Amino acid sequence: MSATWRKRAACRGIDVEIFFPETDDETEAEAAKAVCEMCPVRQACLEHALANREREGVWGGATERERRRILRQRRKSA
Repeated sequence: MSATWRKRAACRGIDVEIFFPETDDETEAEAAKAVCEMCPVRQACLEHALANREREGVWGGATERERRRILRQRRKSA
């Protein structure tokens, strides 16, 4: 899949540090999730993170823990 979705991402130009909280505390991810909530390419971003097993950061509005949960649920459904 082409990464042209990145050009339309709501996070372009925003300090990337908000997408990489120091802890797994959900409250630290709230600022990043707020940006993702308004993003037109949120689903593409999330699918990229899932496909590439991104281990850190908020991608497509999901933390690493949430992405692991999504992957487990998809495996159960398959």
